[in-house]
Amino acid sequence: MTIEVCAYSLESCINAQAGGAGRIELCGGLGEGGTTPSAGLIEVVRQHIDIDLFVMIRPRGGDFVYDVFEEEIMRKDIDLAKKLGANGVVLGILTSDGQVDIARTKALVEYAHPMKVTFHRAFDLTPDPIKALKAVIETGAERILTSGQKPAAVEGITLLEQLSKEAGDSIEIMAGGGVNHNNAAQLAAAGVHSLHLTAKAFRPGRQKYFPADISMAGGVPDEHSVMYADLALVEAIVQVVS
Repeated sequence: MTIEVCAYSLESCINAQAGGAGRIELCGGLGEGGTTPSAGLIEVVRQHIDIDLFVMIRPRGGDFVYDVFEEEIMRKDIDLAKKLGANGVVLGILTSDGQVDIARTKALVEYAHPMKVTFHRAFDLTPDPIKALKAVIETGAERILTSGQKPAAVEGITLLEQLSKEAGDSIEIMAGGGVNHNNAAQLAAAGVHSLHLTAKAFRPGRQKYFPADISMAGGVPDEHSVMYADLALVEAIVQVVS
């Protein structure tokens, strides 16, 4: 059972590897649910981390219907991830009615080669998960990250089990969304191939002075604290599934 840690910093990546995780999903844009990280972050993480590194390719927050300019940005970011030593990328494109955009996603999967591709939780916004599963398989992606189309993976466990059986050996199903050491065994029993979590904890930031009426990000995330992947939480989930 592979444990993947969603990380937004070098500190989190170091903790993920030290805790026994097998793969990192590297993101920027914490307040937007994950966007493409900076080239600098990718490069420095690759210098310090030996486990597999998958880079989020998402040019903005919001929906997953992209215009031609955004798709070109995604290609440039794939180029950078490849150049900087990533093992794979994480992406997904939908149509306006919520279907997997097979043609455009497949084109990006082929463009990313030889890097592998994870289709991210855009999958959870599709109206027919079995149809979406077959569509993602057609794109050539290696795995799907999904919460079972529920707010948390443990709530979507029935669908996760169904997807795992339906997928067979065609594609990996990775459960993500509220995953931790307390529910890892239950999710593993559903037949998923891997688990995805942030193992998040918070510590006070170094800055002590903050004007009361000014926020750089609308107050989300909390600008007074720093989120990081907690080593003990990574170790705890690895111990459960090992």
